[in-house]
Amino acid sequence: MSNTIMPKTMQAIMMSEFGEPSVLSLKSIATPRPKTNEVLIKIEAAGINRLDHYIREGGVNSELSFPFILGSDAVGHIVELGADVTKFKLGERVIPMPGYPIDPSDDGHEVLATSRSYAIRGLVENGSYAQYMVMPEKWLLKETTGLPAEQLAGLPMPLVTGVRAIKEVGEVQAGQYVLIHAGASSTGSVMIQIAKALGAKVATTTRSVDKVEFLKSIGADLVLHGSPENSMELLNEWTESAGVDVVIDQLGGDSLATSIEWVKPLGIVVLMGNVLGLESTIPVRSVFFPQKQVRGTLMGSVSDLEWGLEQVKNGKIKPRVDTVFTPDQAVEAHQYLADGKALGLTVFKF
Repeated sequence: MSNTIMPKTMQAIMMSEFGEPSVLSLKSIATPRPKTNEVLIKIEAAGINRLDHYIREGGVNSELSFPFILGSDAVGHIVELGADVTKFKLGERVIPMPGYPIDPSDDGHEVLATSRSYAIRGLVENGSYAQYMVMPEKWLLKETTGLPAEQLAGLPMPLVTGVRAIKEVGEVQAGQYVLIHAGASSTGSVMIQIAKALGAKVATTTRSVDKVEFLKSIGADLVLHGSPENSMELLNEWTESAGVDVVIDQLGGDSLATSIEWVKPLGIVVLMGNVLGLESTIPVRSVFFPQKQVRGTLMGSVSDLEWGLEQVKNGKIKPRVDTVFTPDQAVEAHQYLADGKALGLTVFKF
């Protein structure tokens, strides 16, 4: 159902094959139509995530069918309702969940990402890098912050991932010392603010001295840049010898052993992302003698995204947008992503 005639075609950023950013181009394709319990969203802006870069390279899902549309994050408004849609009306502004069970009967898991058919949008099904996108109404949230599209579009995945990692898996409490690796990334910059919203004291890491001031501006109390040999000494001084309660490690690889070293006895290391590699070597005695915990996490649930958006609405989490690209700048946008230049969020404005 729609009050307007939908265009037969739309513009979408299409990936023709795995490879460098040059495999992306803006194409005209058929506009999708919503089926039963689905809605059609006119995309206002779409977030660009580091995961999109790895999918494009072919390192995440090697069985994609081409051409393919990347993108998990977006904000937009409903322009067409499929049959039996009851929760939303035409014109309502919405935010899609960046991941959900694609089998309608598979949604009974307490931790959504452990559902049998769970998939991140833009990893199995066509994603949000387009003018229009079809979504099941079950996995939509009403947008209530009133913020501009370019500020909202890059938030869903960092928020839902960060809230799950810090609030639920890391069990971060007010007054605790928390260290978040790679704080200048889109997810890292949001997680720093999530931890601060919970009342924690936050340290972070970065490879570049150029990012230190940005990290302090979003709430980091201590920034370790480069790989200082006296990192433990700096952390002990910062915590007044109390030790780091929780380390959020979104790097993996060789970083995991460092995270385990840095967290205090009985502390928690939350492992996610693994952008430095899917294999790690750790001295196991450094885990079981001091009874440290290593916990894995992926994505969160609707309630996690709702909590995060409420903090955005209340001003406790402020979106920090680095660059807004147009759809015809897809190659440049993904090269910028690959080069690791962004401070905070990057988005496409449709």
